[in-house]
Amino acid sequence: MKTTNLNLVFGSFLMLFLVINCKNESKTENDTAPVTTSTAADTEKKGQAFIEDDGSTPNVLQIAIGSPDHTTLVVAVQAANLENALVNAGPLMVFAPTNAAFDALPEGTVEDLLKPENKNALANILKHHVTAGNYSKDFLKKFKKLGQANDQNTTVEVKGDDVYIGGAKILGSVKAGNGIVHVVDKVILPPSE
Repeated sequence: MKTTNLNLVFGSFLMLFLVINCKNESKTENDTAPVTTSTAADTEKKGQAFIEDDGSTPNVLQIAIGSPDHTTLVVAVQAANLENALVNAGPLMVFAPTNAAFDALPEGTVEDLLKPENKNALANILKHHVTAGNYSKDFLKKFKKLGQANDQNTTVEVKGDDVYIGGAKILGSVKAGNGIVHVVDKVILPPSE
């Protein structure tokens, strides 16, 4: 009888040992992360603005980066160091001026704003193109003004079927994972204080 109890205890211990060992082996095989090396290009792309996610709707920054008509806007956002602000959960409405809208500014304006010493002025202008919310062009017709991310207001005007934000006409809209991008035909300048 003593031998049977001893065999039962030993067998139970052996079975427990095997179960634990099998779990640990499968855990270490599945949990081993691949070793990667970083390059100089990887170190420049920091923050949540550069996280890639193939399974979801692009955020407002990814939409701008993917648009050949918004290369000047993307360069300006990078010069003002605002990339991470445009990938926040939102919802964000971005009024995105086209390259032609930037080209319509007085000669040398864009080049001057892109200088490091003008980073704050550039950031103020770009923030004047961002509003909290996720409203369609038709829904924006209900507003008279919008509070922008630079803590200033801009006007909303309706002319027929067209909607103008701060004098810039909405040409089209693209839904984003964290809001909406309204493509506009002019750079919306903040009011002078």
